[in-house]
Amino acid sequence: MAELESVLEQRLIDQLCSGDSQWTYRPDIRNEEDLWQNFKYILEQNNKAKLNDIPLSDTEFAKIKNDVSHSSFYDAGKWLVGENGRVYVHVQRGNETLHLVVMNNEHIAGGTSTYEVINQFQAFKTEDDDRDRRFDVSLLINGIPLIHIELKNKDHAYHDGFHQVKKYIDEGKFHGIFSNIQMFVVSNAIDTKYFAAGRSSELKTDFMTGWVDNDNQPVGDYLEFAKVVLKIPEAHEMVARYTVLDNDAKKLLILRPYQIHAIEAMRNASKRGESGFIWHTTGSGKTMTSYKATRNLLMDIPSIDMTVFLIDRKDLDQQTSTAFKSYANNDTIDVDNTEYADALIKKLSDGNRRMIVTTIQKMQIMINKKLKEGTPIYDKIRNLRVAFVVDECHRAVTPLTKRIIERFFSKSLWYGFTGTPIFPQNSYEQKGDLPQTTEEMYGKVLHKYTIKNAIHDNAVLGFMIENLGTKGLTSDEEAAIEGTEGHMRNVLNVVLNQSYAKLGLGLGRGKTFEGILTVSSIAIAQKYYEFIKKVKNGEDKLKIDEDVLKALPDFPKFAITYSISENEESSKVNQDKMKESLKDYNEMFGTNFGVENIQAYNTNLNKRLGRKESTYNDRSQQLDLVIVVDRLLTGFDAPCLSTIFIDRQPIPQNLIQAFSRTNRLYNEHKKYGQVVTFQAPNEFKVAIDEALKLYSNGEVGNAVAENWDDVKLSFEVALKAIRDLANDPKGVISLSRSQKKMFVHLFRDLDRSYAHLKAFSTFEKEMLEQYPFSEDEYVDWAAVYKNVVQELKDDPGPEEPGEPVRDDYELIAFNKIRVDYEYIVELIRGFVDSLDESDSEDSYEKKLEEIQKIISEYAEDNPKLAELLEKILTDITENKDKYKGQDVTSIINDMRYAAIDNEIMKFAKKWFIPQDIVKYEAYHFRYGALANETKLKESADYSAYSTETIEPLPKFRFRKAMIEDFKEGLMTEIGPLLKG
Repeated sequence: MAELESVLEQRLIDQLCSGDSQWTYRPDIRNEEDLWQNFKYILEQNNKAKLNDIPLSDTEFAKIKNDVSHSSFYDAGKWLVGENGRVYVHVQRGNETLHLVVMNNEHIAGGTSTYEVINQFQAFKTEDDDRDRRFDVSLLINGIPLIHIELKNKDHAYHDGFHQVKKYIDEGKFHGIFSNIQMFVVSNAIDTKYFAAGRSSELKTDFMTGWVDNDNQPVGDYLEFAKVVLKIPEAHEMVARYTVLDNDAKKLLILRPYQIHAIEAMRNASKRGESGFIWHTTGSGKTMTSYKATRNLLMDIPSIDMTVFLIDRKDLDQQTSTAFKSYANNDTIDVDNTEYADALIKKLSDGNRRMIVTTIQKMQIMINKKLKEGTPIYDKIRNLRVAFVVDECHRAVTPLTKRIIERFFSKSLWYGFTGTPIFPQNSYEQKGDLPQTTEEMYGKVLHKYTIKNAIHDNAVLGFMIENLGTKGLTSDEEAAIEGTEGHMRNVLNVVLNQSYAKLGLGLGRGKTFEGILTVSSIAIAQKYYEFIKKVKNGEDKLKIDEDVLKALPDFPKFAITYSISENEESSKVNQDKMKESLKDYNEMFGTNFGVENIQAYNTNLNKRLGRKESTYNDRSQQLDLVIVVDRLLTGFDAPCLSTIFIDRQPIPQNLIQAFSRTNRLYNEHKKYGQVVTFQAPNEFKVAIDEALKLYSNGEVGNAVAENWDDVKLSFEVALKAIRDLANDPKGVISLSRSQKKMFVHLFRDLDRSYAHLKAFSTFEKEMLEQYPFSEDEYVDWAAVYKNVVQELKDDPGPEEPGEPVRDDYELIAFNKIRVDYEYIVELIRGFVDSLDESDSEDSYEKKLEEIQKIISEYAEDNPKLAELLEKILTDITENKDKYKGQDVTSIINDMRYAAIDNEIMKFAKKWFIPQDIVKYEAYHFRYGALANETKLKESADYSAYSTETIEPLPKFRFRKAMIEDFKEGLMTEIGPLLKG
């Protein structure tokens, strides 16, 4: 029998507080008032001198309580960054402003830091809202809850803890002093995950991460996790040093374990005065790791005068600079993107310890042209002890450039980040005595996280690769057909008509994925662009499939990007073609780009493809496909990009870089990074196998996740297994309980293999006839599956051998096109976020009209909730200032729950039943049945009802009528609201 959760709680607390731990258990803190008083006491103790030993008055503390309560976890994170590591609150006392230190993040594991553990905290009890509102375990630093832990026993999945957290967020439970939570931990004792605090709609199960040790071995047990991650100083460092504020996305991010190990490895190497490189596979978050590493080196190593993050000029103008500015917005980081090297000289010579982000080009100009040997400023800068950090270290810095900079800064340390190290097998061309490999250039590898590690840990996705080129052609024959109308038509048929699953077209507007089509030349890219226009306009014999147009009537929305130069012979043609493409882009998105500001277009295109701003959650602002030659194939990060279509010869040295544009984590529907090639299939297979072996440290493992033959076989096995158990969906009803459990696991196997089968370009519905099987049959199996899962969940029954059935699996082969509640809420949130922007009246009306149209469609499925959404949208348009800067997600959910509670209250009053009992039954009502009908009947006070009600029912009819009213009246009214 699984242990009680209360036992797990106590064991966790004992572990946290055992030995030489700095955690103190505070069983006396059980409610909000206790928590505030504890915080007040610690604040006063840490600021005795400033307060002159006079306690804070009620008025002063009321002001502080208001300042410490935040509207979002992100806002709390901004406050907790502090000023030079110190977090303050400010109060006015007489004519003096007192700056009181709440927390000093330089005092980790010492100084003024106080560490406390609380449990069973009563989450803001109200008269009728005290059910299931007790938090499990929370960790306080200086009286402020910063880490919250939800525990489940082994009968449950840790996902249940995750959903519990989301529920609490939706209900607004993390407000007041609890709005400062930065990190959540969920566990079922044997598997433990952590994730950054955020809006409920932002939290995805795929973004939970488990801990691994320095050798990438998992640490799942909750007590072992507590020993490694939640002890001091580690827990304080997690929330103070290993969180990142993404200003663009307004999100809190928290580093994964391999990122933390890399930073610690760099810190230790710098203490020894050694350089080295970090091998973290492409897509695993190197830019964020390198940002934090550069930042923390300056904080942790007093002997370092300056940390400099070096990037290539092209990168500075694009994503890396944008990411760094976003991360550094609330930090003391100086992103140097000025036009002149003089600004760099000033920053390096002013005597301030700082982190600078600058370009290789500016550094070279400063060294070679600006600084004069023998001058004081030359000597001052040259003698700086500088730690250089280089992201994408081979693309950004050549061996010769590094040597020049290194000879000038003779006291420098160098740390390179790369996902594709250069080994002797793929080394640089020999040039004198210049280094040829990563190790020769930077030093030994300090931390390694290969593509195999990342796929195993779900830090990135595996690949699904299809080589569709014609076998047996010579390179001359390949070259002859490249760019021909027939070849391009075949390629586009795959891209446009056979990629429904790849691009997630069945997920609904605003939720689909994107693809990149890469070709060998600008001329061919232009030909493809014009060809797609013809197809979309109905001017070619290739027609877009009707199913595709049902899902997305405006498909495909596409763009093109390539370098244009005034010095190239073909420049005039390229510029003229680009003008036409920009005209299409401007018409599609209401922009105004021209060739004279092509850089601004590329930046806008990158942001649109990245979809990291809420504006781009709207289908009207999205693209489906971008055509490129070399742009975006390295260093570009767009998690919603699922597929790369390659119509060119293999480029071995950049193969993994190009593939890795597709395998970023995005959501539960994106399962693989998908790659489709259209030329040289044998050469591609050899190149892919060699590249994956090289960058998996010699072990390919399951890095290439699927191929057609294996998936087809898996599908056949899964279909046979489920039919052996039940010949058809109706047969499941008569299965025993243990057989139904088996059915759940078998159907999930079928769902996975069928979804993967459909994701291949070679899949055609007619192929299913040989089994025989169809999409309709799958839908019938899926409907029965959902009923069985709910049945087993509602009635767990006696403990049985084998894996328990957990409701933590989402069907991935299900194709129903739907607009859902969360999507509309996200659109409204994006609309509110844009109220501060200077949109034109036309743009504003267009956004409003689009949301109204989608709500109208949603009303066909859920008129009740659609009515509420329409109501709040109307209120937003009539009272814009009221909503600016507000978290509209919480406001909408508050309105939804208020409407639910109002109906519950009316029912409770009508039938004289305690409101909390009605509420419990309403929230646990499933398939027409109450959780505890007897209790609801017995809770009704017939005596009070008959006294207070005009024309009361006789007692013998009372209970039956009350149950009917609950099912047909109350649940009809609030059921649609609960579905949101």
